[in-house]
Amino acid sequence: MMNLSGIIAISGKGGLFTVAGQSKNNVIVESVIDGKKFPAFSSNKISALEDISIYTYEGDELLADIFKVIFDKEKGGEAPSHKDSVDDLKKYLRGIIPEYDEERVFTSDIKKLFQWYNLLHSAKKLELKEAKEDKKEVEEKEAAPKKETAEKKAPAKKKPAAKKEPSKKKK
Repeated sequence: MMNLSGIIAISGKGGLFTVAGQSKNNVIVESVIDGKKFPAFSSNKISALEDISIYTYEGDELLADIFKVIFDKEKGGEAPSHKDSVDDLKKYLRGIIPEYDEERVFTSDIKKLFQWYNLLHSAKKLELKEAKEDKKEVEEKEAAPKKETAEKKAPAKKKPAAKKEPSKKKK
């Protein structure tokens, strides 16, 4: 499965984006293509790529899974261009997802799928989820011995509390 977390699409805006920050009334997004930042407002329709799926006759297929199949088929290379003929794109999609629902998956959806894949490929944002998790585990294992040595240190000795002298009562 591909790791698409943090990558979003904004309706009416070409390309893909990552969330760079948040403001009082909007979200600051950064273009995956050129790195330009701009605000996206609540009136914009924002979709996270990790939540998008393609209709199949047996359910839905997550975009991340489809990208993984394309990545494997192309051996890490680019997919066909979204500007290729619709028939060629449909044939390619049928080759990787034979059960996709041709009535509910529109031509524009198929073109977006290939456009987004190639955008992420050119931006070097196609990363396998397993690889990212493996990297995280290695980092945790390297950090673990450092934590253990810190825990093995003896606790600091407590200073003896100052003795209070009994107060003298006046008669």
